[in-house]
Amino acid sequence: MQPAGSFHAYPAAAGLVGLEDGERPRFWVTCDTEEDFDWSAPFARTGYRLDSVPALAECQSYFERAGVKPIYLVDWPIVADDRAVAILGDAQARGQCEIGAQLHPWVTPPHDEPVNERNSYTGNLPPALQRAKMAALRDAIRDRFGVAPTVYRAGRYGLGSETATMLAELGFRCDTSVRAGFDYRSGHGPDYRAAPLKPWWVPTTHGAVLEVPVTTVFGGFMGLKGKSLYHRLTRNGTRMRAALARLGLVERIALTPEGIPAERACRAIDIALDRGLPVLNFSFHSPSLQPGNTPYVRSDADLDLFYRWWDNVLDHLALRRVEATDAAAILAMAERKAPAG
Repeated sequence: MQPAGSFHAYPAAAGLVGLEDGERPRFWVTCDTEEDFDWSAPFARTGYRLDSVPALAECQSYFERAGVKPIYLVDWPIVADDRAVAILGDAQARGQCEIGAQLHPWVTPPHDEPVNERNSYTGNLPPALQRAKMAALRDAIRDRFGVAPTVYRAGRYGLGSETATMLAELGFRCDTSVRAGFDYRSGHGPDYRAAPLKPWWVPTTHGAVLEVPVTTVFGGFMGLKGKSLYHRLTRNGTRMRAALARLGLVERIALTPEGIPAERACRAIDIALDRGLPVLNFSFHSPSLQPGNTPYVRSDADLDLFYRWWDNVLDHLALRRVEATDAAAILAMAERKAPAG
């Protein structure tokens, strides 16, 4: 059992934020807005690129036309880039997007730790260094965008046992780092296999922080019962999991255009709605907005497919009467289950 104030201490079902009678679910678009780097190479403080930054303009235009207000979870190199600040700052000033924080510790000062895989998860760093990096990023966003961020995502989903208290102390009200259904222990990261899909409040000595997990569901003939089987597959797990999905027995489906076909995402939407999720949390990485930066968008054709994915998914959401939301509305919806004090 983790101590109070930890995102890893999951509440009982009664402590989760659900839908009230007659309340409709909403969807949230979150973008990990970050530098371009080789995902297969070792982590490095330098050598990254920012070539995909201009593509943020088309992304924002697309979502404005669709009536969606995304939240860009910006990291240090993005905050330092004048082009990114101009594109996103203009949209934010017009009320068409929100700005949150995403912490990549290897490129965020102070640089007091060795750069390696273990330290790429902020939650593994000494608490004082974690807090210093969080504060530096928060202050940089405030200075560059004119508003202090209240939503946080840990790069690589790297939450630690003390992150919630630090976030509350620094003025953050919402976290969206939990990637339910995933296990990152093999790379020194967290284990989110048992994490809930509905939001929940994490109490701390500095106030409560709302966790809104990234949405991943388990589908197939076995339904939720297949989740434990899926996670038990370790040796040759990738091939066996693929076989289970092909047979229609169990599959893990994340709400993302990165590696998930639109028809599967629409199936995941239906599953999430059937399970009463109040918020469907979509996510993607900004380098995917330009071909060649991520494994998911290698060509112009892939980029076209990326936007067609959104066309199909947004159409399905409209068919299911699920409307877009933003951080302020999510927090307001969740206030009814906020812990006392």
